[in-house]
Amino acid sequence: MTTSPDRVRIGIVSISDRASSGVYEDKGLPALQDWLTAALINPVEFQPRLIPDERERIAATLRELVDEAGCDLVLTTGGTGPAPRDVTPEATLDVADREMPGFGEQMRQISLHFVPTAILSRQVAVIRGKALIINLPGQPKAIAETLSGHEKASGIFAAVPYCIDLIGGPYLETREEVCKAFRPKSALKNKTS
Repeated sequence: MTTSPDRVRIGIVSISDRASSGVYEDKGLPALQDWLTAALINPVEFQPRLIPDERERIAATLRELVDEAGCDLVLTTGGTGPAPRDVTPEATLDVADREMPGFGEQMRQISLHFVPTAILSRQVAVIRGKALIINLPGQPKAIAETLSGHEKASGIFAAVPYCIDLIGGPYLETREEVCKAFRPKSALKNKTS
């Protein structure tokens, strides 16, 4: 007997002054939702937000998604470079209970295979309560590369399901052709066909 996959609530946040004010169409939210829909077997309830690059607003949005909306995972896109308005990492650290530096390190490692300016990225990941919050790059192509990885570097999403397990969240299951989640054998749910 197989059990049905756990329901998961995911916050997706696109941070852009121009997209949030209607200067151009936001491409971050559709990119995040498309990738996650393709990768996850779980039924997903998305909580999308499109907001400007304002530290207090970003922090308030992250708190609301975790504390009030009950998101298990929150992914942000945009605002992680060195420009003065890029304050997503600072806002994310403002709401953190604990930092998860390995995610940022791996995201830069993946991106360095494509562009030398990856070293300018300041993405961070943190835990707030029982939720994981990860800052992703701003471009849809870079979002997919970072989550999926490539032949020379593992994508960060492979570690997300086990991290969510460890902090008390739902059991995330992935489609291996998109992203093979890694868990130690002791953490695998017993499956029978």
